[in-house]
Amino acid sequence: MYAIASVTNLAGAIFVSKDPSRVDLESTSCPGVLISTMEFAAVIDYINSSDDPTAGIKFQQTVTGKEVAPSVADYTSRGPSPNCPAVLKPDVMAPGSFVLASWIPNDYTATVGTNMLLSSQGFNLISGTSMACPHASGVAALLKGTHPEWSHAAIRSAMMTTANELDSSMMPIKDVGRNFTAASPLAMGAGHMVPNKAMDPGLVYDAAPQDYVSLLCSMNFTRNQIMTITRSNDYNCANSSLDLNYPSFVAFYDKNVTTGAMLKHRFRRVVTNVGGGAATYKVKVAPPEGVKVAVWPQSLVFGKKYEQRDYYVEIVYPSDGNGLVSYGSIVWIEESGKHIVRSPIVVSPTSAGK
Repeated sequence: MYAIASVTNLAGAIFVSKDPSRVDLESTSCPGVLISTMEFAAVIDYINSSDDPTAGIKFQQTVTGKEVAPSVADYTSRGPSPNCPAVLKPDVMAPGSFVLASWIPNDYTATVGTNMLLSSQGFNLISGTSMACPHASGVAALLKGTHPEWSHAAIRSAMMTTANELDSSMMPIKDVGRNFTAASPLAMGAGHMVPNKAMDPGLVYDAAPQDYVSLLCSMNFTRNQIMTITRSNDYNCANSSLDLNYPSFVAFYDKNVTTGAMLKHRFRRVVTNVGGGAATYKVKVAPPEGVKVAVWPQSLVFGKKYEQRDYYVEIVYPSDGNGLVSYGSIVWIEESGKHIVRSPIVVSPTSAGK
């Protein structure tokens, strides 16, 4: 989403964009309309052919039609995490642009000129990742109500592995902040949330408190720092590891490493069957460009609900002096076709995406 800067001392303005649906006019302080480049050509023809060209604005009009959605807004934060690049961030994307939400009733929401303040009437159209957060939190709360036995990690896993990486045109979700190229998991995580699918994900990647403590231990946190987070000393660092049982994979490297040097990263994952009962899943890998990905075993057989199976992933990839990011996915598909469990893979330098 692009924002138009404040414009003052004008009776009105016409703004032109290649993609008007991605432009935010909230910051303008004069009346204005937004048109496409194709429409702009017609406006110029009209101005040149008329001795007295005029224009008007009709308010409170609703335009319907098919729009391609969703897309990653330009203002959204991007990974990798500077503090813990071993865990792929972000997790998922959610609606965050032009969200109609309650607002402070005694505060203004817009201005006309420099001194006319417009009342909010208790609601406002707000954009930002702070507006996406309540959507994700609400979905998590609904999943907890549906599955009270699920841990927080299981709920996050269900939201991630069922997320959609395609937009409404069945093409890869675009990143507005990267010139409308396909969005990488460093911008959208696993994709856009699909709450109904998250209720029945088939498999989940679960994690216990000790798993997170083991991650903190591997990051060289001191005992006191860990206690600040856990509020308890009932843990140990005997098996510290950066390989958290997460529903995504990131192979990170220092881009100062010799260009073309072949690097290797191995992961272990444990999945829990939360489907209806016995099930068999087979793996499908879409490796990042120029990267070799091996998964074993290539099938997982579950005899009953809540049974667990582990598998391993090995990623062999070249370092890139230009800091390029490549990405793909690992998908576990149930033989019956009922469940599809997708995890993104990213190969990235630790300083990418900012």
